[in-house]
Amino acid sequence: MADFPGKGKVAVLKTTPETVLGDYGRLLHLADYQAALPREHETLLKVNISWQTWYPACSTTPWQLEGVIRTLQADGYQRLMAAHNETVVVNAYTGERNNKQRHVTEQYGVPSWHLYEPEFEWVRYEPKSPFLVLDRVYPEGVFVPRCFFGRNIIQLPTVKTHVFTTITGAMKNAFGGLLNNRRHWTHGVIHETVVDLLQIQQDIHSGLFAVMDGTFAGDGPGPRAMRWHEKDIILASADQVAIDAVSAKLQGFDPMSLPFIRLAHERGLGVGDPNEIEITGYDIDQELPWNFVQTDTFASQGQKAIYHGPLKPFESLLLRTPLVPWSYYASNFYHNVYWYPFIGRPRVEDALATRWGRLFKEYGDGQVIMPGMEPRTVAITAGGLAVLATAIAVGGFLSSRRRRSN
Repeated sequence: MADFPGKGKVAVLKTTPETVLGDYGRLLHLADYQAALPREHETLLKVNISWQTWYPACSTTPWQLEGVIRTLQADGYQRLMAAHNETVVVNAYTGERNNKQRHVTEQYGVPSWHLYEPEFEWVRYEPKSPFLVLDRVYPEGVFVPRCFFGRNIIQLPTVKTHVFTTITGAMKNAFGGLLNNRRHWTHGVIHETVVDLLQIQQDIHSGLFAVMDGTFAGDGPGPRAMRWHEKDIILASADQVAIDAVSAKLQGFDPMSLPFIRLAHERGLGVGDPNEIEITGYDIDQELPWNFVQTDTFASQGQKAIYHGPLKPFESLLLRTPLVPWSYYASNFYHNVYWYPFIGRPRVEDALATRWGRLFKEYGDGQVIMPGMEPRTVAITAGGLAVLATAIAVGGFLSSRRRRSN
């Protein structure tokens, strides 16, 4: 059973664009972050980029990143690094600029580490306690970045729903950093996976902390195609289970009904039962119900058909063979060719007229990148869809032959 400073404690504050940087400093001290993060160790800031295009509540906000960096540097944490992971559908170099995170890290002299570049070695991790699923998903071994060992880490998620885990937060934010570009293999067992990842974090890092931004929060088919809401709320904790539980409760979900929170709570990796969590700062019982809902996109419905539905027999064929690019093309097509230009962009324009939208625009050069259709994605989508149709046809033929032979 894990025990650590700040277990079961979450700091919550209401904030405004005018006070948010100072409020982040107050928040971290309310959560007693220095007890969780030894100052003599270097500290990784695990930035979240769920989309290379800016969309409210989707990725780590620039004021979230700036508030954390400014506080740490003022308190003597001088060796900070922003950590980025590779994804098959998001370019992190483009994302950190479009989300204005790069502007902040350059302003404060914090280097950006892109963990998938050749200079970062990934090494096999040997678990001290049995995994729930990762040893079965990766029978050849689980590999993690060597640079994570012996360093503090701060997870920087936002408050939002997720198509696979209902809500996503601190625990899910480790998904990209700790698993390589085959992490989509775990989507069918995603709840157990993020619990295994928390176990790894607690083993390899010198200190863990999480800071969550809910100035904009998102519901619906997160982490990208969401409805945004101004909620003016920020959270911090050394307990990733507890902060995710409080976020879930704010959104209107029962935390212990979410498998990843319940499993982590039962394994003693944190506190997921709201009745056992100490909340300091803002009394969330004052908050009017958010009544968030988690829904699916056309793309996530297709993915769930592979992970849990009628296409389950073809999961390995579709996701672990050279046919796998079809899924990247399908996701890119849905989000970047259809959803953002026709649905997302008008929502972004409305968000930019709000207090938080105006603050976002003030960062950097004052510009906000709002792309139209991506020509490359349009060009390759027809090929990708053809590959998918072929894969399903071949899989059906092979399955039919096996049935006849039996």
